[in-house]
Amino acid sequence: MTETSEDVVCVVGLGYVGLPLALAFDEAGLDVVGYDVDEAKTAALSDGTDPTGEVGDGRLTASNASFTHNPAVIGRADYVIVTVPTPVDDMQNPNLEYVEASGRTIGDHITPGTTVVLESTVYPGATRKVLVPAIEAASGYAVDEEFAIGYSPERVSPGVEGRGVEDVSKIVGAGRETVREDLVSLYGRIVDAEIHPAPDIETAEAAKAIENVQRDINLALINELAMACDHMDLDTHDVLEAAGTKWNFDDTYSPGLVGGHCIPIDPLYLVYRSESDGFSPKLILQAREINEHVPTHAARLALRALNDTGRVLAESSLLLLGLAYKPNVTDVENSAVGGVVSTLQSYDVTVGGYDPHADDETIERTFDLEVHDSADFQGYDGVVLATAHDEFRDLDLASMAAELDDDPVFVDVPGIADQHRAEASGFVYDKL
Repeated sequence: MTETSEDVVCVVGLGYVGLPLALAFDEAGLDVVGYDVDEAKTAALSDGTDPTGEVGDGRLTASNASFTHNPAVIGRADYVIVTVPTPVDDMQNPNLEYVEASGRTIGDHITPGTTVVLESTVYPGATRKVLVPAIEAASGYAVDEEFAIGYSPERVSPGVEGRGVEDVSKIVGAGRETVREDLVSLYGRIVDAEIHPAPDIETAEAAKAIENVQRDINLALINELAMACDHMDLDTHDVLEAAGTKWNFDDTYSPGLVGGHCIPIDPLYLVYRSESDGFSPKLILQAREINEHVPTHAARLALRALNDTGRVLAESSLLLLGLAYKPNVTDVENSAVGGVVSTLQSYDVTVGGYDPHADDETIERTFDLEVHDSADFQGYDGVVLATAHDEFRDLDLASMAAELDDDPVFVDVPGIADQHRAEASGFVYDKL
């Protein structure tokens, strides 16, 4: 494809990844259409409403991009970029039904000469083994003949300033060198950071997986330290602060819940492919096990505090502050906070929740708890601060304690509150 302002880009899947990508290409001067199977979503986007909260209504209204649930628009695209979800199933195996379905839809409408790029996280080999066959079967075309294929994993971090589409270096892999060069040029129009050409698609797929495997393992190390420190009656944060004075100690990690679209899922994709080829990566699996246990551990800290204050668990109540999977985002459906809720409820503790970013209806659908539209502490025995939203970094601890019942409990999962002020305010305080 030639690099002209007339190139047409169709983004398939308009969630936290696809929507910012579509607007980035639009702002770079390309003709952009966004396709999603969710008619209500595309209608909202066409009306200038951003349901993801990632780009904002103003930027959406100023855009020239169009949005539709009609897949026929794929037929006019020079580039089709796929950004659909890649979850795991109940057995923790990769679920690529969305990738396969998008491949069939693309195949039904694709025209010769189109380049298809997958950005969704998959295991090494999935682009060729899942997406390509679906396109070929539906279209009757052959890859590298009538259409080209590439892989460029998404790397944005929702809710984090400076980690958007234009800020983060981009990996590009392709079926042919000429296609890779073309995609380097295409992404170069929207990415200010480095464009890294991978030698092949499988390398790019594996690189995306290992990025989050590394984070998962590092977080698991710190979370396991937190659980060990709890047994040794040590303050994890004090230990990390002291260790961080050495020049080669990585002090970028702190204990906490591990949720989201990537870290809890990407390692399982790499494990699946590796085990399929005869090798079980034990460290990766162990890290997942540790991080999956953190919500239970956090809930047990709260249960212990309730017991220590002489309360009957079945007559106790706690307010959870922050239900999203990470600070300053709206997404609760991929949150590890659900494990905290279910553990507390298994002991018959009444649980309420408040999140200043998430939609109340979505919270109610995702968690079985009473939702508050403000931080209303009346009637609760304590608070579990689960997600470190900016709004929770300067809580008026004295006022909180005054609204709660006597000897209030405060479990500060991310450890962002001032422990001395919390205890001086009357809280029975604990943290990971």
